[in-house]
Amino acid sequence: MRLHGEKDRAGKSIWREYGEALLTALFLAIVIRTFVIQAYKIPSESMMETLLVGDHLLASKFAYGVRIPFTNYYIYRGDDPARGDIIIFEYPNDPSMDYIKRVIGVPGDVIEVRAKQLYRNGQPVRDEPYTRYISKNANEPRRDNFGPVTVPPGQFFVMGDNRDNSLDSRYWGFVKREAIRAKAWRIYWSWGGIDSIRWARLGNLIQ
Repeated sequence: MRLHGEKDRAGKSIWREYGEALLTALFLAIVIRTFVIQAYKIPSESMMETLLVGDHLLASKFAYGVRIPFTNYYIYRGDDPARGDIIIFEYPNDPSMDYIKRVIGVPGDVIEVRAKQLYRNGQPVRDEPYTRYISKNANEPRRDNFGPVTVPPGQFFVMGDNRDNSLDSRYWGFVKREAIRAKAWRIYWSWGGIDSIRWARLGNLIQ
């Protein structure tokens, strides 16, 4: 009977170890997703050709600081977003939705669009190899001719790379610093449809 009891205790110990390992793995997954890295999927064409519909990406939540969940209080405050960063943020008109765009203007910048040409602080911005235009018409208000506006303190002006097909700061205004959730990092999967895996995109750095 004594030996049988030892086997029972050994069996219980193994199950307890499995349970503790599972709980530890679950805890680490929650911590990583909350504070370090989160996965996102691209549902629209607003960031083409940089990001395609069906791209799955990892974004760094650590880049711009770590906040206490469900608050705007920072445990660690990282760098502020820089011009050219691709960020994930709460959509200003519906914070339950996540949007992804490129930072075009930081606090104090004066942003203007004239006949599709972007101007920052009165100077044309020429070094934008990632931009895409699908319409030759350059007379549409807000899309092709916008501003000038000055980016307020603690806020950012964002635009999609697919400039003719992006609802962005030209339409709904600035993004507050506290609404920014993460910085886009790498593509880990890209699915273009049935039997269409975009192998060449896997692992690509997002920039």
